Amino acid sequence: MSAVLSIDRHASLKLNPNPQQKYWFDPIPARPTVQAERRHRQERLAGAFRLFARFGFAQGLAGHITARDPELSDHFWVNPLGVHFSRIKVSDLLLVNSKGETVIGDRPLNKAAFAIHAAIHEHNPKIVAAAHTHSTYGKAWSTLGRKLDTLTQDSCVFHDDVALFDDFTGMVVDTSEGDRIAQALGDRKGAILRNHGILTAGPTVEAAAWWYIALDNACHTQLLAEAAGKPQPIDEETARHTHSQIGGPDGAIHSFDSLYEGLLEAEPELLL
Repeated sequence: MSAVLSIDRHASLKLNPNPQQKYWFDPIPARPTVQAERRHRQERLAGAFRLFARFGFAQGLAGHITARDPELSDHFWVNPLGVHFSRIKVSDLLLVNSKGETVIGDRPLNKAAFAIHAAIHEHNPKIVAAAHTHSTYGKAWSTLGRKLDTLTQDSCVFHDDVALFDDFTGMVVDTSEGDRIAQALGDRKGAILRNHGILTAGPTVEAAAWWYIALDNACHTQLLAEAAGKPQPIDEETARHTHSQIGGPDGAIHSFDSLYEGLLEAEPELLL
C-alpha cells in the first residue's frame, strides 16, 4: 500500500523536464491589456509599502518604491510624501513624469524619490520597479563602505550583483546624483549607498520589493556574523553556481506573492 501511495503522490508532482534548467516555477500569467498590467503594478506597489511597514522599513518621511507605467514608459507610480507605508492604498499613488511633474494625484512628491528613481528608470528600460528606504540593517551596513560577502545560500542571490555607490554628498535632491546612482547600479539588482542605505531594482514590482527585503536580511546576517567571529565566505565557484540557480526574478516574485496573499486577506482596503 505504501508503494502505491508513493507512486500516486509522485505522479501528481510537476517535475522539471530539464534538470539543467533553474528551479521550475509556473509561468507568470501575462495581463491581457495595458490597463490590467497597470492595475496589477499599482496593487503590488501599494502592497509592497504595507509589507515594508511590517518589516520595519518605514522611517519618518524617508523611503520610496516606484513602478514604471506600462503605457507611458517615461512615467512612474510612487508613494506620496507624508503618508505612512502602512496606510497606503492604490488611490494614494502618484503618477510622475520625467520632468518631476505629478500627472495623477494631488499630494506632495518626495524630491529624493524623483531624483533617484527618475534616473534609474531612464538609464535602464528593463527596470520596472525600484525600492529604497532607510532600513536599519541596510543603513548600518552602508556605513562600512564596502560590499557584502557571500556568506549564506540566501546571500548568493546577490553574488556579484550589488553595486557600491561610494559618493555620499547629503540628501539626494539633485538629478545629477540620481544619474550617478543609476550608473553605479547598471544591470545589477541592488546597490549599497554609502552612509545612506540600500536600494534594489527589478523587472517587476514583486522582484524589486522582495530583493529589498532579502538584501536587508543579508546585511543583518553579515553584521551578526562579524559580531560573533570571523565568517567563512562561500567559495567563488559555488557562489556563482548558486546565484545561477536562485538569482533570477521567478523566486523573488513567488516569495513576494506568498506575503502579499496574506496581506491582502488582512488589509483588503489597500486596493481602494
